[in-house]
Amino acid sequence: MDNPEILEKSFDKMLAATAALDPIATAIAHPCDAASLTGAIAARDKGLITPILVGPPDRIQAAAAETGANLDGIKIVPSKHSHNSAEKSVQLVRQGRAQAMMKGALHTDEVMSAAVHKTQGLRTERRMSHVFVLDVPTYPKPLMISDAAINIYPDLQTKADIVQNAIELAHAIGIDLPKVAILSALETIYPKIPSTVEAAALCKMADRRQITGGLLDGPLAFDNAVSKRAAAAKGITSDVAGDADILIAPDLEAGNMIAKQLMYLAGADSAGLVLGARVPIMLTSRADGTLSRLVSAALAQLLVHEQLGKDLM
Repeated sequence: MDNPEILEKSFDKMLAATAALDPIATAIAHPCDAASLTGAIAARDKGLITPILVGPPDRIQAAAAETGANLDGIKIVPSKHSHNSAEKSVQLVRQGRAQAMMKGALHTDEVMSAAVHKTQGLRTERRMSHVFVLDVPTYPKPLMISDAAINIYPDLQTKADIVQNAIELAHAIGIDLPKVAILSALETIYPKIPSTVEAAALCKMADRRQITGGLLDGPLAFDNAVSKRAAAAKGITSDVAGDADILIAPDLEAGNMIAKQLMYLAGADSAGLVLGARVPIMLTSRADGTLSRLVSAALAQLLVHEQLGKDLM
């Protein structure tokens, strides 16, 4: 991280990029606490989403009373409990009534259980994965990290889907040829560390167009991926090293630790989406503030409009 002089925060640019876009209809699964309801209303007020609140009406109204939120004109779809809220949110997508989903006051596994259901879920031919998008004060551009929330020990094909999902989100936020660093503990292929071998395989998959739209290199250690000085010290010649847009972690534990260390020790702001489903899913944490929810909604809006644009071509 060699450039401490950041002229404009990455998240400000993302929010500004949505100004001309129509809001996207979004099913909010179980917005029954102050944080999730406030985030949904804020995203509506910014013109990012048109919320559809899915949950027990009395609990939604109680959360609105607690926060002073005005629910006039917002559709509420009644549900019995959190599991039912997740299921009904998925149904809204399958019926074409919602273009995205947002997690409310329920557990991640409840949302994902409904989303990955084999017959009534939101599966596509691609594996679902989560992408953190971080605004790191000492990095000159958005930094994407995947997968840190869904796939625990992804195999090679799953990693290929993780990479492709992240590349498509990068395109949506205006990065035409994202630089993808496949992370491991070192920058050479060492068979006793399987992630180094898989990194090399992913790069060859990109050469053979099994992965498209990005520039891949790996294996790279974290320092070589984000610091040109570190890459030069190791003698690494690469267009990706020291300038990565996307970091692909070897497993969920590593990805989660990288993302949260940047948030809590480097002061990074975070947002994120689940990709690879029929629609983007905003999978914010209960600890996330309004900014995280706003930017996650902006990412979803940008991605939906990017996909709509492709469909019209």
